[in-house]
Amino acid sequence: MILNGGYRSFDAEREVPRLKDRRITRLATLLLVLLNVGLFAFVWLSYYNSYAFRAHRPEGAVGAIAVYYIIYRWLSKLYRGYAIASSSIEETVLSQFISFGIADLALYIASILLRRYYVSVLPGAVTVAMQLAGSTLIIWLMKRYMLRHIKPSPTLLVYGGAVDREQAQRFIGRLTQKYAHLFSVERVVSERDTEQVLSGIEACDATIFMEIDLRHRAAYMEQCLEHRKVFFFVPEFADIICRGCTVKNFLDTPLMRYDYSYEKRRSYVVKRACDIVFSLLFLILLSPVMLAAAIAVHLEDGGPVFYRQERVTLGGRTFSIWKFRSMVVDAERFGAVPATENDPRITRVGRLLRKTRIDELPQMINILLGHMSFVGPRPERILHVALYEQQVPEFKYRLRVKGGLTGYAQVYGKYNTSPEDKLKLDMLYIENQSLLLDFKLVMLTIKIMFRPESTEGFDEARSEHINRQDREGNEDA
Repeated sequence: MILNGGYRSFDAEREVPRLKDRRITRLATLLLVLLNVGLFAFVWLSYYNSYAFRAHRPEGAVGAIAVYYIIYRWLSKLYRGYAIASSSIEETVLSQFISFGIADLALYIASILLRRYYVSVLPGAVTVAMQLAGSTLIIWLMKRYMLRHIKPSPTLLVYGGAVDREQAQRFIGRLTQKYAHLFSVERVVSERDTEQVLSGIEACDATIFMEIDLRHRAAYMEQCLEHRKVFFFVPEFADIICRGCTVKNFLDTPLMRYDYSYEKRRSYVVKRACDIVFSLLFLILLSPVMLAAAIAVHLEDGGPVFYRQERVTLGGRTFSIWKFRSMVVDAERFGAVPATENDPRITRVGRLLRKTRIDELPQMINILLGHMSFVGPRPERILHVALYEQQVPEFKYRLRVKGGLTGYAQVYGKYNTSPEDKLKLDMLYIENQSLLLDFKLVMLTIKIMFRPESTEGFDEARSEHINRQDREGNEDA
């Protein structure tokens, strides 16, 4: 579930903070655009423009600045580089750095191609440093002002279904750990306590429904709408399936048809062509990195360089996935135990390979051979698929498309995200997949490579629980 700031409140006393929230975000956006586009325009006009264009320099300068603006703005929105209210300072600065960094690099390469020989990178590098310093200062000042003057929204959490109060409290802990400046969970109520839920909806600015019965949810949502309150809910399987439907007006009664969009062959042909071209390109360009990684893995303990593991992909077919070995040779002598945060089985080289995602690079071979795609649900181990399908029967839905190197769950989830949440994230991809979405997810993967939390391991208790289930599954088999 992705939670965003900037929601509406119709309580007169609470409307002012929300309006301030929007004004601050808009002001920060304006300042960041003026700073980054302005600095680029200055260095381009004073240095690169004369190299790039021998004639029509004024027109060329306007065109270059316009292209830069479009690239920078699109990337900033994609990476949520203006989401100061709902992101940490570090994450927002990182988003801005990637956005203007890619835009600067693109125009620098363009100047070289137009000039047809090397142009000094130094003026551009100085500009990037100034952009980073200025953006950091703006984001820090705006965030500080927000934290001092914007109050978090009083929030009601309604839980139900298989979720108990303890699980609800754990969810609140995760929510407030990152979004305490947006949400202040003041009431936690079971869906069965109708009177408390209704009074909570009226008293709070926002309501979060956590896996409650559909009939209860419909009734409580109606109350939220009546009181014009913001609400969030954890989607059910049917909610996500409906995203793959289109409205058909055969009668005066609205009908929705499920389109099986993931079976469109034409888009798969284009996607497969892209997989072949880019996997070959990356294998060639990254071959020095892969060679260095292979040497480092072997030199540390003299063991094998690669690690192979059977995974499940489209239609339940299995294949051997390739990785650089990041653990000791006998890491799974007692069974397949998920990695924990400070797992002693991970080697020194392996820790670096995992942090930088270099251990995943051999999977370019899998992509080239057609076992995987660049984008899709992450292929799971054979035993884990059987285990997850017992716990969540809908898990087999992920096998309707080819597995991928990166995907929706990898971008918006983490290594230790629960199977249920991974399924929902992957289903959102399956029901909305397109080449444009694939491109966005690839671009977003660049950002998560710099986020350590995305590789965060399971805690010891969760790892042992999964390992125990694996052993039981082996015994049943």
